[in-house]
Amino acid sequence: MPKRFHLGWFMNFALDEWNQTFAAGGDPWDGGFFIDMAKAMERACFDYIMLEDTLMVSEAYKGTMETYLKYAIMGPKNDPAPVAAIIGNHTRHLGVVATMSTMAYPPFMLARLSATLDNICGGRFGWNIVTSGENLAAQNFGMDELPPRQDRYDMADEYVELCRQLWASWDQDAVVLDRENDTYADASKVRPINFVGRFFKCRGPLNCVPPVQGRPAFVQAGGSPRGRQFAAETADSIIAPSSGVAGIKAYRDDVRARAEKSGRNPDDIKVLFVVAPVLGHTMDEAQEKLDRIRNHPGYIDKTLAAISAITDIDFAQFDLDKELPHLTTNGEQGSLDAFAQWGSGKTLREIVMEQVNRGLDGLVGTPDQVADRMGEIMEEVGGDGFLITRPFTTNLSRQYILEICEGLVPALQRRGLTRTQYTKSTLRETLREF
Repeated sequence: MPKRFHLGWFMNFALDEWNQTFAAGGDPWDGGFFIDMAKAMERACFDYIMLEDTLMVSEAYKGTMETYLKYAIMGPKNDPAPVAAIIGNHTRHLGVVATMSTMAYPPFMLARLSATLDNICGGRFGWNIVTSGENLAAQNFGMDELPPRQDRYDMADEYVELCRQLWASWDQDAVVLDRENDTYADASKVRPINFVGRFFKCRGPLNCVPPVQGRPAFVQAGGSPRGRQFAAETADSIIAPSSGVAGIKAYRDDVRARAEKSGRNPDDIKVLFVVAPVLGHTMDEAQEKLDRIRNHPGYIDKTLAAISAITDIDFAQFDLDKELPHLTTNGEQGSLDAFAQWGSGKTLREIVMEQVNRGLDGLVGTPDQVADRMGEIMEEVGGDGFLITRPFTTNLSRQYILEICEGLVPALQRRGLTRTQYTKSTLRETLREF
């Protein structure tokens, strides 16, 4: 019996395929498209849908917003929290993960919002913990620039601990509904936390009932060594970039070693690698799709603009036909490292052309061919699964969702590689099922 792996969906709020044949139609901002999408994920038994977020309109590429707004790159977008609520209300099993930044939310507000969403979702909510990596985002919140990465993660450690204490400020059985004594909640089971840390101070308790799960599931994308350490100590599931089979195996092994050294069971952390399969009825059809994406007149600009936005490095300054110089950033260093493939000898153009399906080969073909390849990759890596997303630079279409949920996933299920039904009631339990 093959070892099963997990599936999630990495969803950003870039518009649907608005100017193509298979556009969603209707109002893209009323949430209906996302509800339909989540229902398709649930029919396919995905662990969760993850709602990405950023807090600015970038102008990192060429020093202007023009490319970002022209191609709807990383925006415009909805706030993920209300979208998570409506998705949770229209599904029964699918985990719903929203991205919320430790830079942008006071801890009390985030803890209360997360508790509310977990209750709306019936114990299926997850918090994607980000520290934000863009100076323009910092400037939207009264700062001139981001703190250094080390400080951001030190703040995040304390932030998460404060939220944990707030979620624990109500005992799970604090709501007693005692009609005889006219008592809704037992005051002896609710307490202030009087938290005083280096960065944060909070009296507590929360003024809402505790989350169904006790705390939401924690999702995190740690790429740099400090980020990996934070993820290894904190996360239930990790969003990881794909950079070749050897690279993703090394990443997973490193995170698991860090988790074990920190006193955690590595099996409690599910590392999901971001991939974008390109599917067709035949290999030729799939290859034609891939070539069409790469040959789009805006492909190179869109790819470079996207990596510029999350690294705060203007990639327009580099020669496409030369290797990149070694770069560092106070933004997303892990994403930069995965993109640049230091020491590979590849030119920037070659790297860009590999980005369509996010850095893993063999994910272009028929559903059966791609399913076989995904099984081989997981066998070599050791687990834990994949986060599906749209091919790089394309907008999302109902057609692509259908190809994945009604084509690829059944092929995986026939091979015994992914679940065919939900057996657990909360997201954290679902992640730990196997």
